[in-house]
Amino acid sequence: METQNEIVPKIAKMTVSGKKQTMGFDIPSAASEVNGQGVPLPTKGQPVEDIVEEPESTVPLPIQTNASQASDELNAASQVKSSGKSKHKINVKEELEKRQGGKQLLNLVVIGHVDAGKSTLMGHLLYLLGHVNKRTMHKYEQESKKAGKASFAYAWVLDETGEERQRGVTMDVGMTKFETKSKVITLMDAPGHKDFIPNMITGAAQADVAVLVVDASRGEFEAGFEAGGQTREHALLVRSLGVTQLAVAVNKMDQVNWQQDRFREVTSKLGHFLKQAGFKESDVSYIPTSGLSGENLAKSSQIPDLTSWYKGPCLIDQIDCFKAPQRSTDKPFRLCASDVFKDQGSGFCVTGKIEAGYIQTGDRILAMPPNETCTIKGITLHDEAVDWAAAGDQVSLTLTGMDIIKINVGYVFCSQSEPIKACTRFRARVLIFNFDVPITQGFPVIIHYQTVSEPATIRKLISVLHKSTGEVVKKKPKCLTKGMNAVIELQTQRPVALELYKDLKELGRFMLRYSGSSIAAGVVTEVTLFVFLQLLALIPTVDLNPNIYISYKSECDFNSFIYVAFINMIPGEHDMKVLDQERLVIG
Repeated sequence: METQNEIVPKIAKMTVSGKKQTMGFDIPSAASEVNGQGVPLPTKGQPVEDIVEEPESTVPLPIQTNASQASDELNAASQVKSSGKSKHKINVKEELEKRQGGKQLLNLVVIGHVDAGKSTLMGHLLYLLGHVNKRTMHKYEQESKKAGKASFAYAWVLDETGEERQRGVTMDVGMTKFETKSKVITLMDAPGHKDFIPNMITGAAQADVAVLVVDASRGEFEAGFEAGGQTREHALLVRSLGVTQLAVAVNKMDQVNWQQDRFREVTSKLGHFLKQAGFKESDVSYIPTSGLSGENLAKSSQIPDLTSWYKGPCLIDQIDCFKAPQRSTDKPFRLCASDVFKDQGSGFCVTGKIEAGYIQTGDRILAMPPNETCTIKGITLHDEAVDWAAAGDQVSLTLTGMDIIKINVGYVFCSQSEPIKACTRFRARVLIFNFDVPITQGFPVIIHYQTVSEPATIRKLISVLHKSTGEVVKKKPKCLTKGMNAVIELQTQRPVALELYKDLKELGRFMLRYSGSSIAAGVVTEVTLFVFLQLLALIPTVDLNPNIYISYKSECDFNSFIYVAFINMIPGEHDMKVLDQERLVIG
C-alpha cells in the first residue's frame, strides 16, 4: 500500500482539445526541485504563487533524498569516467589549414538538361586527371560496346548502377573526389531528367558552386533551354539554393566544328536568362568543351578552329578559380542525413554534408525530429578514417547507441547543447516562379529541403511583399501568381527539422514543387515549435501529450513558455487552452 509521502509515478495524460483542462485527480503533498531548490507540489486549489515564493517550507522526503543521492553518485561517477577519457578539443581553423596541404575544400555539382553530356564530360575529366586507370577505362569501353552504348564509356565512370548504364540516364547523385592546384573538389553528378529533379535538388543543396553543361548541337540546346527543358529549371534551382558561382560548359562543340558564332549564340541566350535568375555576370564563365574527345577539359585545346578565337581557361582551370565560401565552423553542429545504412560491425552509418560546426569521434549528438541521442564511433572523409570533421565536409559517420529504425534520410544530427528546431508549421518568405496556376490557401505542395521531400499544405497566405524593398504591399491576399514575393504559412504532415534563414542560411532554404514542376523557392522566417514536454519538464515522471505547439520568434519567448508549461504541469486548477487547434495559449 502506497504511503502518502510517496511520489506518484505518473501524472495522467492530458489531451489538448480547446476545452478547459484539469489534471483529473489530486496528488499528495510531495517535494520537487526547481533550479536546485526544493519546491512543494500544490494540492488542488492551492495557488501556484505560494509554491514559487515559499521554497523554504519544503520538507525533504526520504524517497526523494535517496533519489537525489543516487543521482549525485551517478553524476560523480560519470564525471570521473569522462575525465578519464577527456578528449583534446581541436582548433578547427588551424587543423583545416593543415589538412590537404592547405588546399581549400569545394563542393561542386554538375547540372544541365538530360543528354547534355554531363556524366561523359566529368568522367573523361576524371580519367584525364588520373583518377581512373587505363585498365578500368578499357573495361568500360568494352562493356559499353557490348551493351550498344559505345559513346557512354566515360559516363560509366560516374553512372555505376546497372539501371543507369542500361538506360543511359543518370538517376541518382554520383559522388567522387579530385584535386586541382589549390582546391580539393567533392564532385556531385546530378541527374538531368525531369523525373529525377528531387535527386538533383539533393545534390544542389549540398553544393557551393556549379558547372552547368549545355549541348551546343543545333536543336539540342534549344530543346533544353526552351519551355519543358531542364536547363532553365536547373539554373534557377541552384541559384535559389544558394549557389552564386557558375561555370557554363558549352559541350559538344566538336559537332558544330568549334564555330565561334554558335558559341556566342548559346552564351548570349544563356547570359540574359542567368542574369534574370540572379547570377552576377562576373560570377559566370563560359568554356567551350567536348566531353567525348576531351578537348579543353584538363588542359587548353590545341585545335586551330578553337584557339583562333578562344583564349580563356580550360574547364579544370576555371574550377580551380572558384572562390571557396566561408565555412560556419563557429556555429553549432548540423548534419542532414543523405543516406542511412547498416554497418558491418556494431551501429550504423549516416552520410551527409556537415553544414555547420565540427565533430570529433566520441562526441554525443542528437538526431531530430526523433529526439534521440547517439555516439559517434567513427568518421570517414573521402574513404579515409579521420578523428574530426568540420563544416563543408562530406562525411560518413558510424553511430552507436540508437536503433537504425528510428533514423530516416532527411533527419538532422545536431549538437545536444544547441539542438535544431523541429516543427510541422512554419512561416516563410517565398518567390513564385513562372507558374500558371494561382496558389490559394490549402494548396498542396511538396517541400524539398536538403535531402528531405515532405508533403505539405499552404495553410495561410499572410502578405504580398514588394520585390525590391520587401515592404508589405497587401495583407491576406486571396491568391498568389507568378513572379510574386510573399509570406506564407506552411504545414507539413510530419515534423521536420528547420533553422531560421537568419541563423543558418544552409538549413533555412527550401523549394516547393507541385505536379512535377518547381513552383517556388523560399526561406524560413518563423517556426512554430514542436515541443516535447516530457523532456522539458523538471519532473522526470511526467507523461503528457507531446503534440503541443507554440509559436515563437526569440529564445526569451521560448524560455518563458517552458517555465509556464512546467508550472501548468503541476496538478491544480490551471487551464490549458488552444487557439487554431494547435497553437498553445496558457491561462
